[in-house]
Amino acid sequence: MRELAGPLRGAIALWLAFWAAVHLYFAGGPFFEWAAGLVHPGIERAMPFGGFGFPEPVEMRSLHLLVFTPPLFLLYPAFATRSPQARPSVFDWLWAIASAAPHLWVFVNAAAVSDRMEYVDPFTPTMMAMGVTCMVTMLEAIRRAVEPGLAWMVAGCLLYMFTGHHWPGVLNTRVFTAPEIIEAAWLVPTAGGVYGPLTGIVATTIAVFILFGAFMQGSGTGRLFSNIGAAVAGRYTGGPAKVAVVTSGLFGTMSGSSVSNVITTGAMTIPLMIKVGYRPAVAGGIESAASVGGALMPPVMGAAAFVMAEITNIPYGDIIVAAAIGAVLYYFAILAAVHFEAKRAGMEPMALKDIPAWREVLADAHLVLPIGLLVWLMTERWSGNYAAFWATVAMVGVSLLRARTRMGWRAILDSFYSAGLTMAPLAVSIAGAGVVVSALTATGMVVAFGGIIKETAGGSLGLLLVLVALTVLVLGLGIPTTPSYIIAAAIGVPTILELGRPLGVDLLQAHMFTFYFAVIADATPPVAAAAFAAAAIARAGPTITSVHATRFGIAGFTVGFAFIYDPGIMLRGGFVEIITATAIQVAALTLITSAYAGFLLRPMGVALRVLLGAVGLFAAFAHVAPDELRLLVGLVALGATAAVQGLAGRARVA
Repeated sequence: MRELAGPLRGAIALWLAFWAAVHLYFAGGPFFEWAAGLVHPGIERAMPFGGFGFPEPVEMRSLHLLVFTPPLFLLYPAFATRSPQARPSVFDWLWAIASAAPHLWVFVNAAAVSDRMEYVDPFTPTMMAMGVTCMVTMLEAIRRAVEPGLAWMVAGCLLYMFTGHHWPGVLNTRVFTAPEIIEAAWLVPTAGGVYGPLTGIVATTIAVFILFGAFMQGSGTGRLFSNIGAAVAGRYTGGPAKVAVVTSGLFGTMSGSSVSNVITTGAMTIPLMIKVGYRPAVAGGIESAASVGGALMPPVMGAAAFVMAEITNIPYGDIIVAAAIGAVLYYFAILAAVHFEAKRAGMEPMALKDIPAWREVLADAHLVLPIGLLVWLMTERWSGNYAAFWATVAMVGVSLLRARTRMGWRAILDSFYSAGLTMAPLAVSIAGAGVVVSALTATGMVVAFGGIIKETAGGSLGLLLVLVALTVLVLGLGIPTTPSYIIAAAIGVPTILELGRPLGVDLLQAHMFTFYFAVIADATPPVAAAAFAAAAIARAGPTITSVHATRFGIAGFTVGFAFIYDPGIMLRGGFVEIITATAIQVAALTLITSAYAGFLLRPMGVALRVLLGAVGLFAAFAHVAPDELRLLVGLVALGATAAVQGLAGRARVA
């Protein structure tokens, strides 16, 4: 991103901050309507959008893209070396103006767009010109500000619609005319495309949660989380690594972005890990694995979780409840792996001078109140955007309780700007994912891909899940988490539900499985955005860093499958079922991570490592065996190994 200076920097900052504030105003519509009614009952007629709350869907979605797409061309250079790095070029300004035109046209004509009959009413030359402009500028914005891989995938889907009738076998499609292709990708808001439901959820719920995360950071909640991590884990073996895990998990409640999590927490934890003896690539791997898990951590998970709520029509509160144990298991496994690694290498805790006193932690403790309010409102089935609105307002109010956290006008403005800066690239990436979904739907490739995967699986649910997981991981090579999840869910979830019907697999289980693998793809090689960011801080090779990230984040693989086969971790069933399912995963993850590290209470030989690893895999994946047997085998293996190593240690001391 460019480092702009002078009036242009201030103007863009004010623009992004203003429109982020407008999104917060929209979310608080019920409150503002009530407050205005106390003063003047008919005031809503004079409001800019004819009332309070979010505008009509097409109007809101086009406005969202209208205000957040043009700044991307001013903030992000076209090329890393050849483009001006301190100012936009003339061509950047032309790109920005061109990108605004189609969204402005739709915004002005929102009523007509909503009322037209899709594929029946004429698609005029003006619409065609606007649609082509939208596609070209959106692809360029994605290439610059998000990922070139996503831009290539969107372009490939559009090309496939043009050429699909020439492809053989199941890839063959009917002939699509150019107007049909552009209309499907651009102006069919009910089924996908640029102004489809995906853009809608980003422009409403996700935008407000991004605002809440920005205000959390602006109030000093990040400092609270860092201090908690250091106070809880810093005094133990391998302290800085455990601080990285705890802190990144807590930061996940503010931001679902793994890369921003790495940059925020890794700047502190990676140098500390290297200082106490971790190799740079290992330190970067630990931080990236922990940061990726932030998107799994309730109550504010990654953007994909909000998309899941929109796609499945399952309340977001139900999703965060179902995800809670799985997120804790993910971080438990990383902590276990870090502990065994540190013990094996004989690493030291953090220096006492670097560990904050608990009174320092408690000085910011009041900042958790808005998080508690958010969780309570979500469990009370308030809408996500309205709950996040009140949590954001509460964050400002609570920050005033102490001078060290008090948010003045500058901090509030910076928080709005930070939120707008996050919303802009997300807006175009989700719009691009909407185009991919519309192309897959219109051509029938959703059914075709699902059929290919189903045929390859041969009726085996386990093999099908492996294929879907591999599909998500491959998509994650060049596509951010949310678009990857959206595309994989469209392809794989229907088939998972079909083959999983005998086991009672439901919609939420299938989507949680897909979501988990979309998240951990951000840390798996060869292309891993979070690991690459961590490698840059650690000054290590990005590929080896991502390999270590995969090693420490292996829990994502076992927990993902547990959503299908052990629904007790989603708080399904009775108390015994929930405890049993969770205990199985704890035992399995402990066995697997200790086998990989080669250490439990003492170093282990190759034979014992292989044995414990095999038992761990049995406990995690041998779903044909009774749950009680899987748990018993895992606990016996752990207990026997610990007992033998403990006795050996005593004998050596004696």
